[in-house]
Amino acid sequence: MKLRFTKMHGLGNDFVVIDGINQRLELSPEHFRFLADRHFGVGCDQILLVEAATRPDADFRYRIFNADGGEVQQCGNGARCFTRFVRDHGLTDKREIRVETASGLIVPRLETDGQVTVDMGPPRFEPAEIPFVADTRAVTYVLDIGQPVEIAVLSMGNPHAVLETCNVDTAPVAEWGPLIERHPRFPERVNVGFMQLLHRRAIKLRVFERGTGETLACGTGACAAAVAGMIRGLLDHEVEVQTRGGRLTIRWDGEGRSVFMTGPTAVVFEGEIEI
Repeated sequence: MKLRFTKMHGLGNDFVVIDGINQRLELSPEHFRFLADRHFGVGCDQILLVEAATRPDADFRYRIFNADGGEVQQCGNGARCFTRFVRDHGLTDKREIRVETASGLIVPRLETDGQVTVDMGPPRFEPAEIPFVADTRAVTYVLDIGQPVEIAVLSMGNPHAVLETCNVDTAPVAEWGPLIERHPRFPERVNVGFMQLLHRRAIKLRVFERGTGETLACGTGACAAAVAGMIRGLLDHEVEVQTRGGRLTIRWDGEGRSVFMTGPTAVVFEGEIEI
């Protein structure tokens, strides 16, 4: 089977984007692992699948598959690339679209400067909704990974654990990331953010993503880290998040309100591959 695709990235977080509306697809986890392989396939952090909506209040359905072949609920950088893709490929002429995801509806908007703003919905803090094993909701929790680490835990459509570090460049991302990702208190695993506070309107961030490993940027991770700092009173309502791949702007006006993420996208190349 020949598969047409577009390679894109958002701040170095890279994707294989597939039009599942105009081509017939029968893809398995093995296919997704092959596409993500940087030696034998195209190479990417995640595969994004564009499908027709299954609900009347949405324009499209958006599915995300990690490099390990597993499907996940949400990806912020991917949502921006998704928006650029459906516009570039003539699937819509709208600047603001309503997109169905496994975690609910999101509303990305293509700005006049080419950046994309995504309404990521409100963050969730209740342990059962993340999911996270805890008796009651707290601002932070102590997790035992052979030593105690203090983390904030929340969902941005996918689960996130955020810990503060004095220097992201020397943070033990490769060591602690897998330990926290697969900790038994996270039944569906978790994305792990290492956040360095610069001042009230800026942070640095590295993220170890579940099923992928460390990426150059993580959109939902940027949202989660900013919200974790805001809810503790450490950050203002609008924050610049500096990742290794570039910068995102995150805005949140408080509990019950949506988180808004703004950032760039880029097309790398288009192609066709036999799978």
